[in-house]
Amino acid sequence: MLILTRKLNETIVIDENIEITIQSIDGEQVKIGVKAPKEIEIYRKEVLEAIQNENKNAISRKIDIKKLK
Repeated sequence: MLILTRKLNETIVIDENIEITIQSIDGEQVKIGVKAPKEIEIYRKEVLEAIQNENKNAISRKIDIKKLK
């Protein structure tokens, strides 16, 4: 993991086409802006994990239905 220190309005560039900018700092809360090509999906980690868990649950429910037939 790379750890960087940034100040308000400073930007990090990833692979020349993704920019992460510090938009505001309010106490312990930091707002960031992400600029990336449309084909790159961007999720908060907890949302991505919820999607993955729901997909796993859907697959297991599908398997259970097949067993009932």
